[in-house]
Formats: sequence, C-alpha cells, structure tokens
Amino acid sequence: MTKGTVPHMMALRNSFEQLPSIAQDPNALDVLLSAKDYREYLIQAIREAQSRIYLVALYLEDDDAGRQILTELYQAKQKNPSLDIAVCVDWHRAQRGLIGADKSDGNAVMYREFRQQHEHGVPVYGIPVRGREVFGVLHLKGFIIDDKVIYSGASLNNIYLNYNDRYRFDRYHALKNLELANSMAQFVADKLIANPAVNDLSLPKKPTTKDIKVEIRQLRGSLSQARYQFHSQPSDDSQVSVTPIVGIGKRRNKLNQTINQLLASAKDEIFICTPYFNFPKSVAKEIKRALRRGVKVKIVVGDKTANDFYIPPEEKFKTIGGLPYLYEMNLRRFAKANEAHIASRNLCIRLWKHDDNSFHLKGIWVDKRYMLITGNNLNPRAWSLDLENAILIQDHYSHLVNKFEAEVENILEHTQLICTYKQLEKVETYPEPVQRLLKKITRVQADRVLKQLL
Repeated sequence: MTKGTVPHMMALRNSFEQLPSIAQDPNALDVLLSAKDYREYLIQAIREAQSRIYLVALYLEDDDAGRQILTELYQAKQKNPSLDIAVCVDWHRAQRGLIGADKSDGNAVMYREFRQQHEHGVPVYGIPVRGREVFGVLHLKGFIIDDKVIYSGASLNNIYLNYNDRYRFDRYHALKNLELANSMAQFVADKLIANPAVNDLSLPKKPTTKDIKVEIRQLRGSLSQARYQFHSQPSDDSQVSVTPIVGIGKRRNKLNQTINQLLASAKDEIFICTPYFNFPKSVAKEIKRALRRGVKVKIVVGDKTANDFYIPPEEKFKTIGGLPYLYEMNLRRFAKANEAHIASRNLCIRLWKHDDNSFHLKGIWVDKRYMLITGNNLNPRAWSLDLENAILIQDHYSHLVNKFEAEVENILEHTQLICTYKQLEKVETYPEPVQRLLKKITRVQADRVLKQLL
C-alpha cells in the first residue's frame, strides 16, 4: 500500500459516513433469491396495498407477466378507488416493439386497452429522458408500495419474472422503511409525473416526441439537479444506514461519484456484478488501483450466451447479436491485462451461465460494510446517458452480512472460474457473421462510439 493511501481511504470512508442517511431496521430488509420469489412477493404486496403503489421500470411488457401485473393493479384500483397508483416507464421503449421485431405501437396499446375496460384507470406515465432512446432512457428502479421499497434491476415481463420456463436473473431486495418510501415516492411524483414533458400513455390522445422536444430538454435539465429529499437520521448500533441516490449525465453526477468513492475506499475486498462487461474509464481505473494496493477483487459477469442479446449460431444472425461478443472481447482484454492478478488470486472473474437463462445482475459490496443495490450497469451508457439510481447501505455492525453472503452464494451457484484469459474465446473462433461485423466495426473505429452507447 503506497504512502498516503491510508489517509486518503479514511477520508473517503468519512465522506460516506457524513452522507445524509435514513436509519433502517436490518430485520426489515429482505433479500430475495429468485425471479419467481420476486414475482410472488410483488403480487402479494400489490394485493395488500392500502395507500399507494408506485411502480417505476424501464418497461411493462405486453405479455403474460406484464398483463398479470397490470391486472393486479387494476383489480386493486377497482376494489379501492382511493388507492394512489401510478406506473412510470420509458416513453420511447413503451411505444415500440422489441429490438429486431416487426414495427408496432408497442406496449402502450395494452395500457389503453386496460384503461378503456375499467371504471377506475391506472395511469402509465411515459418518461422521456431524451428526445431519442439511444441517447438516454428511464433506468430508475424501485417499486414503492405503502411503506415498502421493493428494489430490483428487473423490468416487468415474462423472462424477468420467470413467468414460464426461462428467467433473467437479477438481484431483489425489499426494505420496509416509511421515510425511504416517502422520499422515493416524492421524487417520482414531483420530479417525474408532475413534469410537463411526462404524459399518460393509457389515454387515447398523446403528443408526439417532436411536440414536446422543448419540454424533454427542460426535464433532463431539471433531473440533473434533482435529489432525493429526506430528513437525515442517525442510526444506532442495532441499525444500518440507507441513502437513496440519483444521477444523470456526466457532470455533477452524485451516483457516479459515489460509486468511484466506494471502490476507492476499499481496504480488503470488492465484489462486483455487471451484466455487460464495459466499465467506464473511472471505474476501470479504481479497480486497477484497488488491485495495486492489494484489495481482492471479485467480478461476476454473464457468459456471452447468458446475455439477453445473444443469438445462437443456428438461428438467423442480426446485428444486435454482435453485442455479447463485443462484451466478451472487452472481458478477454481485461483478463489478459490482469493475468498476473488472476494468477495471484487477487482478481477473481466468474462467468455465470445456467441453461438458456440470462444474467442481469448489478451491484457492489465493499469490505462487507458498504452495499450498493442498483440498476446501474456500470457501463459508459449508465455513466452519461440514462437516469439511474441506487440505495447505498452502510452496515458498520455486520447486521446484514449473513443475508448478503447467502445472496452471493446463490449468485455464484451457476458460475465458472476464469483461471486465465485463454479460457475466453478469440474473435477467430466466433461465427462468421459475428467476425465480419466485428472486423467492420473495428475497421471504421466505430467500437469507440459503441462503447459509449452500450
């Protein structure tokens, strides 16, 4: 450890402890271990709701699982018309079909159908973070139901909720905490729903994106200044501290700053999950520094076949299917550059693969004291384009260690240890269409641009 490192790390840790935070009963924080458990927990919470239900996700899909969730919301509303229900989804994502599918009006059609069939409507607000989807989406997470915050990176559709045979693995946490729930609900109501750029997609008439381009620009500007509002509470030795954090854009992004500080503060170990291996430069730099000072770093990433964009070689290839291979190229370069750290067991890389399911986990655990639960993919897109959030948990008395160790054990169950970069495929072994695409991208140096958008 270099001279001056210890005082610097102590200063970083002090900055965390000075963050405004909310006291949390560790017994009122649940860690769920599967998509099925998450679905059942969410549905039960909706059925038991007394005062409010705010669901915020990238999308609510027009499929069996999406319709089940929307049906549960409408049944709750018809049963109790005074129940405050609002759904927020990305404006662009809600009005198109799946990538690679035929052109359609997207999920908004379902929202309108449900509204027309019921006396009491459930608004589904489209949040336009940017004028074009490629330059930024609503990636905020968190379902607020009464005094609970149910937090996951998962959206609402068949695969995320394991409605049929396949699932997309994520992390799932539930915190019963009125102050936290109020803070996150207030942000949704005041900073998103009340904004003139935001419109209810369940209504028959809505503006075009072009109609509201000025309002969209103003919304993004206001979001860059927005923060979760709450009264800071001291926590005692029987509690943990939680801090909700929001961020958007490159400048003054509090979430990005917190993630970098979290990595820089590590003394003993860092555990990271990311579905798309494409770290922002600052994150890659902090990981490199951590390895140099002797911190043990464990990274869990999905195998390319567990990527949601993966297309099996026997199926017709589409351009979007090149993404998993780009991520694997990044991982191979990283592993090769850090081969000595892998050999010394200071760096541990594990690839997740379970049948034909996919991997969508993200988050950081530092020194078994600081836990970040987030939907942030820890990639350049999250760093500069999308609206992101997280909940930072400070556990100074090891109340949650057993729960999080059980979660880690569950995550590692279907992983393979990478002992050398040579275990990862080379470009020359990829299917021919993938090789042609990657060579074309590299030749025109488009990979630099792509890394900022993916």
